[in-house]
Amino acid sequence: MRLLAALAFALGVIVASPTLADETPTFEIAIKNHKFEPATLEVPANKKVKLVIKNQDPTPEEFESYELNREKVIAGNSQAIVFVGPLDPGTYPFFGEFNQATAQGKIVAK
Repeated sequence: MRLLAALAFALGVIVASPTLADETPTFEIAIKNHKFEPATLEVPANKKVKLVIKNQDPTPEEFESYELNREKVIAGNSQAIVFVGPLDPGTYPFFGEFNQATAQGKIVAK
């Protein structure tokens, strides 16, 4: 019985280990001159990913995507984190709500 309890405890520690949390792939998107860079971002399909969106403009911008079901306002000269996925293979457009004419991008899950 002790062995079983020790094994269950060990598995719990492994599951809660910070190393597993660090396995979430992280990608950066910059906002410069009211444009997303890169405009096309490739991510692994069927896996949750972390987007670090850095707004390098002095004005706020909103990262928005109907297909990803996400919207996040990012103040000027700051950053935000957005988690998406797991995504089926495909293309997922996003845009900047405040500068839609120029702030366009897409995530391609492969």
